[in-house]
Amino acid sequence: LGLSGPPGAGKSTFIECFGKMLTERKYKVSVLAVDPSSSTSGGSLLGDKTRMTELSRDMNAYIRPSPTRGTLGGVTRTTNEAILLCEGGGYDVVLVETVGVGQSEFAVADMVDMFVLLLPPAGGDELQGIKRGIIEMADLVAINKADGDLVVPARRIQAEYVSAMKLLRKRSKVWRPKV
Repeated sequence: LGLSGPPGAGKSTFIECFGKMLTERKYKVSVLAVDPSSSTSGGSLLGDKTRMTELSRDMNAYIRPSPTRGTLGGVTRTTNEAILLCEGGGYDVVLVETVGVGQSEFAVADMVDMFVLLLPPAGGDELQGIKRGIIEMADLVAINKADGDLVVPARRIQAEYVSAMKLLRKRSKVWRPKV
């Protein structure tokens, strides 16, 4: 499962909750979290693991943060191989969290069975997501943080994306992307 979305969409928080739900159901879960590398120093914070404290302590979960090292598309040069290693290592579910910084960060879509775009309910110009690119690749669009005062904005952006996705060319004859 590939997950992407803009900064602040709650990708790491979603993965922690979803991962814990899976491990409680006795699945072995692997998380490959991709962080951007500095164009100046080449370094990377690799902070996603620190945002998944509960999952990182779970014996049925494995979290591997990796820097992009200049690779474009939201993943690393070796993400596909890392997915295969996790599958070969006996992990039932592999979650790949992309850098998630823009509309062209969807290389993971060709590496996974399902590509999920996580969006916050109020992130400025909601129609930005309709632009060709990442939205065309999504198998599922999840409006995250849709509680409390954000329920109404979440419903509004959901309706906008449902309408927008009707205008996009279908990638599959059997699957219609859900919002």
